[in-house]
Amino acid sequence: MTSTFRRSPLALAVLGLLEAGPLHPYGIQRLIKQWGKDQVVNVGQRAGLYRTIARLEDAGLLAVGGTERDERYPERTTYRLTDAGRDAARQWLADMLSTPRNEYPEFPAALSFLPVLTPRATQDLLHQRRDRLARRLTELDAELGAGRDGEAAGEAEGQALPRVALIESEYLRAVTQAELAWVDGILAALDDGSFTWNREELDRIVATARDNT
Repeated sequence: MTSTFRRSPLALAVLGLLEAGPLHPYGIQRLIKQWGKDQVVNVGQRAGLYRTIARLEDAGLLAVGGTERDERYPERTTYRLTDAGRDAARQWLADMLSTPRNEYPEFPAALSFLPVLTPRATQDLLHQRRDRLARRLTELDAELGAGRDGEAAGEAEGQALPRVALIESEYLRAVTQAELAWVDGILAALDDGSFTWNREELDRIVATARDNT
């Protein structure tokens, strides 16, 4: 069953959090956000989390662990990790860490169709992206600094987080910094005219390719 289950970052997060003991869905969602893992795991909609938990249960990767009763909340079902779920999480981690995967992100797809726009329009849009990347880099620097100083959400004041707890933010910072540098290079090339294109010429190339198909 583990080989046929379609893994996802959210499914991995659920199994990973259950390593420490049974949890109810709200607790899983709260911990993902509290620990900043929502930067890499989409847990914005609780309905999606419930669907993922149901699929994991159907696959035998987790099981109902019991119920929690609290006078402030309705009865909550808790889930526990099964042996199959523990094995699956380790298998997924091994594959995801060792093997790069083409995930078809939006930005490269948009770049592949730049000829639809003019160089000037592209330049304006990439300036907007550059500003947002610079802001994101500042935010990541602040998050990493806070975590290392023991000021991260949910941490006691003065209790620094180990590097392993911040490693995904460290990676995101490196990727953001690299993209920012690349966008700066493209903007400079657009500005000095060393990177440009002519829509009419490209249309002729496309027309020729169509005629040869």
